Amino acid sequence: MDYAWHDILGNIGVIFILVTYLALQLGRLTPERLVYSLVNGLGAALILISLSVEFNMSAFLVEAAWLVISIFGVVLYGLRLKNETREK
Repeated sequence: MDYAWHDILGNIGVIFILVTYLALQLGRLTPERLVYSLVNGLGAALILISLSVEFNMSAFLVEAAWLVISIFGVVLYGLRLKNETREK
């Protein structure tokens, strides 16, 4: 088995997503924090890059959804921040 650059990126992406999820479960992170969505989105993006070389439809669908949900979380964070700033 060859271990190429895209495998490294995919594995880093998996680590990002799993560590973020572990931090959430341990109470070290909340989904309302920007870092949660950013790290999840980065992890999904890295996995998608890996999948662009060795495509797998099921994995692609999961990671594309994960990325879209993470982007949604970043947008919600921005809206919350904007509302908090406006209220002050």
